[in-house]
Amino acid sequence: MEINYDAKKEGPLPLEGIRVVEFGVFHAGPGSGAILGDLGAEVIKIEAGAGDPIRFWTAVAGIKLTGPDGISLTNEVANRNKKNICLDIKTKDGREVFERLVKSADVFMTNLRKGTKTGLGIDYEIISGINPRIIYAGVSGYGRKGPLANIGAFDPLGQACSGMMFVTGTDRPALMHIGILDQATAITLSHAILTALLVRERQGIGQELHVSLYGTALWLQYMNLMLCNAGGIDPCVSGDRFQHSPLRNVFCCGDGKWVMCTHHPDEKYWATFCRVMGTTDLLDNPEYTDENGRPQKFPELNALFDRVFATRTRDEWMLDLTANNLMFAPIQTIEEVQRDPQALENDYVRAGEYPPLGRINIPGYPVYFSKSRAETHSPAPRQGQHTDEIMGQLGYDPETIQALKKAGAVK
Repeated sequence: MEINYDAKKEGPLPLEGIRVVEFGVFHAGPGSGAILGDLGAEVIKIEAGAGDPIRFWTAVAGIKLTGPDGISLTNEVANRNKKNICLDIKTKDGREVFERLVKSADVFMTNLRKGTKTGLGIDYEIISGINPRIIYAGVSGYGRKGPLANIGAFDPLGQACSGMMFVTGTDRPALMHIGILDQATAITLSHAILTALLVRERQGIGQELHVSLYGTALWLQYMNLMLCNAGGIDPCVSGDRFQHSPLRNVFCCGDGKWVMCTHHPDEKYWATFCRVMGTTDLLDNPEYTDENGRPQKFPELNALFDRVFATRTRDEWMLDLTANNLMFAPIQTIEEVQRDPQALENDYVRAGEYPPLGRINIPGYPVYFSKSRAETHSPAPRQGQHTDEIMGQLGYDPETIQALKKAGAVK
């Protein structure tokens, strides 16, 4: 099954001819395979037993995660663009199929724990022995070393230990929903895999690489870490908007919708902002504008502008503010993004027929290529959907495939 977009992109897929073999679960690892699939790689997911638990993930924190007929939407996100083989590598015959597959691959990805990888014989030493040129991509919760190296983790735990839960500046930790860090880790892993593929192309060597939820969360907070480490500054100390400049703040408009503004430096934009808001009297008042033309007494100013913004709708304010080159953006819900012309015209959101979900908007690949293309091209496969096809590519004839199915090595 393919996804039929309203408008197809043109050009070749950048990773055509690259084969990725994946032995992973949930999203932080498999999400990278989905991204590489967007770029045209052939991604083969191995499942065994009941399959990847994400297939059966239907709700979290009271949030429904299913689409029509109970389909797991998180499974669609993590496993789009892939082929699927159901394989028991603990059997002799299943192991032989697995090793043929590894020999044919450019990349092997797993996010299973160290002990599980060792027990299954899929750690780097074993896999590189089968295929010395392979890129072995590993994912963990907390990294290869240290006291938590062998401990499992999920997205919220990575947010917790990395400081991310306090970036909003509130006294209580706040969790970002859903899968934000998982997706960031998948992006980090795809970045690392592409780098390792380039190294192999130029230097002829395969290698192991490893990313973690924890490491990715810290990388996302590069600026916060530098401010803390080098300047002794806690950048997450205040979530009280009244303590922030009105030129870097949020405001609720008359229709209950919000806007966000970010202007630096204040003195460059303060006069224009006051003119558009109809509050030019503030500019001549030394109580609210200092000698350098910057706003001061933030709590009082924000209370004033709250009243002014409440007099008009968000769209009305946005027209005037942006027309005067002030940097405002509507604070949109995810549902509003689906209709945002900025997202649609740049293919950040693309409309199409997505079997078996019907006609929906699909997140687009966020990079523009002038002579290549990248896109989601197929939905997540059923467990074992491509077993016969993949084994045929590996040199197994139909009779042998059926015999291996009867023996339980494949399904």
